[in-house]
Amino acid sequence: MEIMTKKRMMLYSGTIHPTLAHEIADNLGIPVSEGEIRRFASGEIYFRAEESVRGADVFVVQTHYEPVNEAIVEQLIMIDAMKRASAKRITAVVPYYGYSRQDKKAVSREAISAKLVADLLCTAGANRCVSVDLHSGQIQGFFDAPFDHLTALPLLSNYLKDSLGLHGDDVVVVAPDAGRIKTAEKLREYLHADLAFLYKRRSRTEAHKIEEMTVVGEVDGRPCVLVDDMIDTAATLTEGVKALAAMGAGPIFTGATHALFSGKARQHLEEAPIDQVIVTNTVPIPEEKQFSKLRVLSIAPLIASALRAVFEDTSVSEIFGGANQV
Repeated sequence: MEIMTKKRMMLYSGTIHPTLAHEIADNLGIPVSEGEIRRFASGEIYFRAEESVRGADVFVVQTHYEPVNEAIVEQLIMIDAMKRASAKRITAVVPYYGYSRQDKKAVSREAISAKLVADLLCTAGANRCVSVDLHSGQIQGFFDAPFDHLTALPLLSNYLKDSLGLHGDDVVVVAPDAGRIKTAEKLREYLHADLAFLYKRRSRTEAHKIEEMTVVGEVDGRPCVLVDDMIDTAATLTEGVKALAAMGAGPIFTGATHALFSGKARQHLEEAPIDQVIVTNTVPIPEEKQFSKLRVLSIAPLIASALRAVFEDTSVSEIFGGANQV
């Protein structure tokens, strides 16, 4: 006897960024599946899918943003519920991967928390993970399951070229440090631009303090794009912008995938000599963190394309022409 089964795609959203999940679902042409998520009086999280997921290809969307620990646990509980309800395949969709900066031991007796998050997702029942612009590419190796790494660089480059007219030899793409040169090089290729980077000399006695910042490259009188994977407090980024301005660069634009905007980030960015701050909506940006220079691009079409490829068992890297490898 031969039985033909029909593949089903189902998408569930956590409570951290439901707007993005609905945008992804709209691009896929499917609804966000209904589920009950609530907190007990003690603060414990409860989740139950309101329809059968048996045999379905389930995508659980949750960005690891404030409160980050609740966001991760909520996603783990949702994945566990799907596993116990006999979903055929469960994909953890993590637009912003929490603890991504804790990817190695810099000093003795530290945790490698990015690896711990990977272990938790796999143990909960995730068969696959999809994320965007990891802080460190080695995080892919922390998973024993397939990992699809997406990049927002095509989105950013299209905006810079089509909306701002920034492309060609006169434009300079600037890496904020030596570790981001590879990312800046990819954006430079998209824009057919020049490349520069910022050299930071850190204090030997005071943690996280930068004593000197030097621009390596020709930026005088040229439009510059300072690119990074995330903007957190924006303190270092704005110091870099000031260094570029002091060297005669201008106009100056900054581009990043993840707009965390912690602490005084908004104040730093508003006061810095930046023309535009271009980010994506991998994390929610509340009204109090928005400002006139900010431009937010939707990452939903890009994630939706990747999820469709996963569901149809086709290549994800072909969407980016291989540029998603880090």
